[in-house]
Amino acid sequence: MQNIKIKGEYIKLDSLLKFANLVSSGGEAKILIADGQVLVNDEICTQRGKKLYSGDKISLAGEIVIIE
Repeated sequence: MQNIKIKGEYIKLDSLLKFANLVSSGGEAKILIADGQVLVNDEICTQRGKKLYSGDKISLAGEIVIIE
């Protein structure tokens, strides 16, 4: 599990996956999100532009990221 601090009010899901090194590219993020492999707060999320805020929990392939 990793805790990620963001500077702004929110970060978009695809950007977070890249920032947290869970994917190597935006294209890879797009595919994984569209395939329903990413969970946001324990629910499948298929919106790559979903805004994530402090306290949100993201899961991908057993890796968990918490936004601070």
